[in-house]
Amino acid sequence: MQLAGMASNRGRNLLHMADTAPGGATFSVIISNEEGAPVIESATERGIPTEVVERDPEETREEHEQRIVDRLESYDVDLICLDGYMRILTETFLDATPTTLNVHPSLLPSFPGMDAHEQVLEAGVSVTGCTVHVVDETVDGGPIVTQEPVPVYEGDDTGDLKERVLQEAEFSAYPRAVKWFVENRVTVDDGAVSVDGDGAGQFPARRFGSDDRGRELRYGENPHQEAAVYVDTGSSAASVVDADQLNEGAKALSYNNYNDADAALSLISEFDDPAAAVIKHTNPAGCATGDSLAAAYDDALSTDPMSAFGGIVALNRECDAATAEEITNSFKEVVVAPGYTDAALDVLFGKDNLRVLDVGSEADLSVGTDPLVESDLVGGRLVQERDTQSITPDDLEVVTERKPTDAQLGTMCFAWRTIKHVKSNAILLADGTETVGVGMGQVSRVDAVRLAAMKADEHAEGKDSEGAVMASDAFFPFPDGIEEAADAGIEAVVQPGGSVNDEDVIAAANDRDLAMAFTGQRAFKH
Repeated sequence: MQLAGMASNRGRNLLHMADTAPGGATFSVIISNEEGAPVIESATERGIPTEVVERDPEETREEHEQRIVDRLESYDVDLICLDGYMRILTETFLDATPTTLNVHPSLLPSFPGMDAHEQVLEAGVSVTGCTVHVVDETVDGGPIVTQEPVPVYEGDDTGDLKERVLQEAEFSAYPRAVKWFVENRVTVDDGAVSVDGDGAGQFPARRFGSDDRGRELRYGENPHQEAAVYVDTGSSAASVVDADQLNEGAKALSYNNYNDADAALSLISEFDDPAAAVIKHTNPAGCATGDSLAAAYDDALSTDPMSAFGGIVALNRECDAATAEEITNSFKEVVVAPGYTDAALDVLFGKDNLRVLDVGSEADLSVGTDPLVESDLVGGRLVQERDTQSITPDDLEVVTERKPTDAQLGTMCFAWRTIKHVKSNAILLADGTETVGVGMGQVSRVDAVRLAAMKADEHAEGKDSEGAVMASDAFFPFPDGIEEAADAGIEAVVQPGGSVNDEDVIAAANDRDLAMAFTGQRAFKH
């Protein structure tokens, strides 16, 4: 798509679009009505043809616009973009040219016309932004294509506001609108604009968010990084962000504490039976369910007590005194639970700087977590559905000559729920409903097997890899991972399947008398 730009001054939006080419759109010409307008020099530096069409004193608006129309006839133009073009256009121009867009520095219909930023500050509003609209003969009254909000902060002046609106609103909204036109998604009909796909849904064409700063943190991941935590007040899920810290005298949570506590809470929310998990660097050092919360915690901790040192504990039941006693027997940073008995609090408060977080009732955990997860990128954000898969024995496809026992099938299901929360590449060893060894974050799957087996045999207390069930978050590309598992004494494997070498992997399992089942879906977590 070929664009024509029109500006009276700097034309920063036009230059930004020239540099970014939204949807592949390029400028065939930039026109100014002011001799010496900075946009002309900037456009020339970018190799964009320019025209200057000033209005003569004796000339009517219509006559001036006709001269611009005549100049435009020399260029291929599919869409016209105004940027600070200080003239109201008439039907002489609008009827003779393609659709014309303008960006206005406010959320129309509020604050139209000149001095929008001054009007915003005088009105005392907390949110402003910009509006991209189709130009008609009214002042900022054409049909709206898109808008982008930005906050107004206490102490802002017009300069602060102008720059924020430009950088955070106009530089997003204007290219978005142009890209929609390039994609033929915009229909302008009888004073109304519609955009294909710009509707509600899980992944709408536009996403807006408004988070309030909860608190500034001592530092980020490292002491030289500043940090803060923001609160999504629209979320109804149980969350560590707005959890009550019951021992107010203890130091506040750090950036890393929040990350780990969130990961721990997400993991134990998987289970209906009493469950406990110990998290270190967002990975489970151990996880288990049991007949009691204290038993579950003991089994989780015994998976890797060395790695659990200084970790985060999460519980899916009200914490009782017996569990609290177990927790305080070794150094932990944070405990997260849906409530505490008074006796448990007496025990936990006896540990200096053990942060005690209450995330609400057990019923709150059953509500589930936010349906989407997000990850920031430089210049954007990834958004995906949360991995809520949960398998039963009936979902498993047994592919080996040896069949898993009913107990092994149950362990496979427990292991699959847990491995979803281990960083890939991930291998998890389990026995019953407790972890035995965890190999996480390896670039080689066979190395993840070796790591899990090593941890089980060298770090676990009262358990090892002999007779364990192994879960893999993705398929085995070669038989070597299965061979390593057999050497470690593992007797059953659950994995997604789907490798081009599945037959070789199955053959290796049969040769070593392992039972193996496929889930048909992987469980990556990066």
